[in-house]
Amino acid sequence: MALIDDFKGDESWRMFRILSELTEGIDKLADLGHAVSIFGSARLQPDNPHYQKAVEIAQRLAKNNFDVITGGGPGIMEAANKGALDEDVKSVGLNINLPQEQAPNPYQNVSLDYRYFFVRKVMFVKHSMGYVIMPGGFGTLDEFFEALTLMQTEKIFPMPLILFGVEFWQGLIDWLRGTMLANGTISEEDFEFIRLTDDIDEVVSIMVKHREWKEAKRHHEDT
Repeated sequence: MALIDDFKGDESWRMFRILSELTEGIDKLADLGHAVSIFGSARLQPDNPHYQKAVEIAQRLAKNNFDVITGGGPGIMEAANKGALDEDVKSVGLNINLPQEQAPNPYQNVSLDYRYFFVRKVMFVKHSMGYVIMPGGFGTLDEFFEALTLMQTEKIFPMPLILFGVEFWQGLIDWLRGTMLANGTISEEDFEFIRLTDDIDEVVSIMVKHREWKEAKRHHEDT
């Protein structure tokens, strides 16, 4: 009986920790402007072309008055925070406690720490008006497919979901079409949520147009 009581006590405290992480994230990010999340591998080094592209994408978005959100770690996350910090915008890192790979990068001017992946993912979805998905691993795919699923099931409003790096991502798109679409497990319309590009100008243009649409929609609702 004592073991059961201890388990219940642990579960109760876990709920308080979850609520605390949600509350802190919502409060600390409440004054973000239009923000774009950039995802990608923690393993890529500064001499990697994808790292360098991530710096440039973040710089260009920041110059167009977008705050930038990343997972706060090394690799692509570091690159994006570095690019954003060069400009007068918020460079946000949503750090996750992991036994390996994840060490906070030094280019964040807004930093939060998370124990729970799902709380962190809520913060990405809640505070982002678009995603840029750079080449990455399982975590990057997780963020991509979660956002895609939420839009497909109409749990969130559609937002730009950009796969940057045609050579890296084209095989995934081909598999989605050749296997999932061919077997009827997804629809052709689902591909309308995804943009595949190597063009930084296109990334910026997509985000600017989406921001204009959101602002026009908000103005219409207010009047």
